[in-house]
Amino acid sequence: MHLLNLTLDQPAANLALDEALLHLCEQGESAGVLRFWETAEPMVVVGRASRIVEEVHQQECQHRLVPVLRRISGGLSIVTGPGCLMYTVVEPVAPHQTDIDGLHQRVLDKMVHAIRGLGLPIERAGTSDLTIVGGDGHRRKVSGNSLRLGRGAYLYHGTLLYDFDLPLIPTLLKQPPRAPEYRDGRSHDDFIANLPTTADQLRQAIAQEWDASEQFSSWPRDKMEALLATKYKLDEWNRSR
Repeated sequence: MHLLNLTLDQPAANLALDEALLHLCEQGESAGVLRFWETAEPMVVVGRASRIVEEVHQQECQHRLVPVLRRISGGLSIVTGPGCLMYTVVEPVAPHQTDIDGLHQRVLDKMVHAIRGLGLPIERAGTSDLTIVGGDGHRRKVSGNSLRLGRGAYLYHGTLLYDFDLPLIPTLLKQPPRAPEYRDGRSHDDFIANLPTTADQLRQAIAQEWDASEQFSSWPRDKMEALLATKYKLDEWNRSR
């Protein structure tokens, strides 16, 4: 698997690049990519079917000049920025391997194994969350993940909180319209936590787990720029719901 450590300057370009990597794999021009990125400023990323009015404090985002952008995968809205390492896995998938639950299990089992190698007692919870148990015995979410299944390939990407400004999350996001049972109605403040590690440690452990060492130098710039111009920079896409 190729390794790509690349954060683009425009927030929307980072989402466009994830989709461009999926297209590349669908076309048989990539055997798989593991990407890491981390923006210098906060951004809100809503799911493909998310209703912004239900999930996002829009006035606060406008006041703070935080962009609200839409990704192609499912799930609910997230906040990312400094202290939140984003990862992306793109791989080919055979027709008999298109079980959604199976793909969640494949990726998250590998992520759990990698992060446990850092001495952290991380576990899966819900459909696609990674969690740790705090000193008070409560399970808290440290990673949210989502999936897009394409034609002959899949895109899996998510968050890894390690030094994030956690109070920013309830400032920018409303209580979610749906939640996994283990959340037990808790507010963002009592539900989200940072992993006690560093971005470099996470990158190294995850890259080793995925056997991703060869640098991906020929990433699809032209396709990313086309998607950025025709989709990810447009209100018609980002404000479609």
